[in-house]
Amino acid sequence: MTAFVLALLAGALVGLALGSLGAGGSILTVPALTYLLGFSPAEATTASLIIVIATSLTALVAHARAGTVRWRAGLLFAAAGLLPAAAAGLLSARIPATVLTLAFAALAVLAGLRMLHPRTPPVNGTVSAPRATGAGAALGAVTGFLGVGGGFLAVPALVAALAVPMSAAVGTSLLVIVANALVALAARAATEVSLDWALIMPFIATAVLGAWDGKRLSAKVQPAVLQQVFGGLLLTVAAVMATGALL
Repeated sequence: MTAFVLALLAGALVGLALGSLGAGGSILTVPALTYLLGFSPAEATTASLIIVIATSLTALVAHARAGTVRWRAGLLFAAAGLLPAAAAGLLSARIPATVLTLAFAALAVLAGLRMLHPRTPPVNGTVSAPRATGAGAALGAVTGFLGVGGGFLAVPALVAALAVPMSAAVGTSLLVIVANALVALAARAATEVSLDWALIMPFIATAVLGAWDGKRLSAKVQPAVLQQVFGGLLLTVAAVMATGALL
């Protein structure tokens, strides 16, 4: 199977996860780029930011049209993460590949467990500025360092720290993700990382299309079933990445 076909298939899977769950799709991007398409960890995390921006922007437009984006809350949350995203983006390219891979595997485990054992974030109806700042900074650092959107972290943080209702949390999280990813990508522009656009572009194309299919799939399949499937997939990916990095 050629690398071009693998890029198409991997992009479709990422888009399907993003569209059906609103989170978890981008965290599949880095291992797909690394193990299926032969990108180095530094190349994969940089390319992942580009893919995250493209797919998240597409989904953000759809949510904005539906009126499910809290722009002020999202921008405030994103502002706290911009500097950490830039700093982490610069740092990531200088981290040894093994450390980067193990850090990503640990994040995949966290995401997988969140999907297998979802918890409803507490809603207290009040906005906590310190928690919002801390959560926004942490999400920005994760986005910049590992090249993932972090929707599985952003959604509960927005609900708990900024009192964003669940009905608007996914759409608002996309705004945060796009802002952090743009800053992290700009920070990496000065680093010497080569990208294979012949593989990135078809990956983006099928990811965008897959996101629309995922949205339709979520209307036909119970969300709990989808979460179990993707949660198990993420744990498997984490095990493969950790094993490969340590051997």
